[in-house]
Amino acid sequence: MHTKVLLQKEMLENWRNKKWIWVPLVFLLLAIMDPISNYYLPQILESIGGLPDGTVLELPEYAPQDILLMSLGQFSSLGVLLIVLISMGTIAGEQKNGVMDLLLIKPISYRSIILVKWFSLLLLVWTSLFLGITASWYYTNSLYGEIEFLSMLLVTFYYGLWLTLVVTISIFYNAIIQTPGLVAFLTILTTIILSIVTNVFGTHIKWSPVNLSTYIHEMLVLGSVTSQLIATAFTTIVLIIIILSVAIYCFKKKHH
Repeated sequence: MHTKVLLQKEMLENWRNKKWIWVPLVFLLLAIMDPISNYYLPQILESIGGLPDGTVLELPEYAPQDILLMSLGQFSSLGVLLIVLISMGTIAGEQKNGVMDLLLIKPISYRSIILVKWFSLLLLVWTSLFLGITASWYYTNSLYGEIEFLSMLLVTFYYGLWLTLVVTISIFYNAIIQTPGLVAFLTILTTIILSIVTNVFGTHIKWSPVNLSTYIHEMLVLGSVTSQLIATAFTTIVLIIIILSVAIYCFKKKHH
């Protein structure tokens, strides 16, 4: 019962902070930016005076799969940054201002606190991601070529695992640190290190979560889910469970 009340509190707080409005809007803008700008680039250049005489502009012809991947690229950079910003004070901020001490007085488990914070963020992130990818899929189909609806859903699911990992890393640092800014820095640093390690030792860690986007592109091109994508998704889920479990343990040990 207390877990349900805490979840309702988190959802209401996200609504009062307008996160349920501006976070999906930002994801929508990031998603449609590349499909629209690339398609209408010649008209945009013409409207601002065109190119100097004699200049030939050869624009690449993008496949529908490439356009959808561009949207994922926006999510991987600005989207991840946005997620870090909205999650960095989820627990750390409450520990710093004393709100968490009041919450811990109530008969609610440490595990429930972590899981509720984690789940409320995931609900917001996954909703925003679904809306963003749906918008990108719509403009891709309208302007470039057809991508099946099922493929769009699979892209949402598999890429959502990467964003879930980012949220989980942030929750982990929230559980052990009381400074939101430091949580944000360490979360971003961790994702950067993970990307560097994957690029350096790519042949040895093919199932790294960083490779999800690569295998998603392969899925779109081939029209089927590859074994590499399934294995990478499984690895990501296991990593999420481990990090979340460690976060719960550290949080309990810190406040017990």
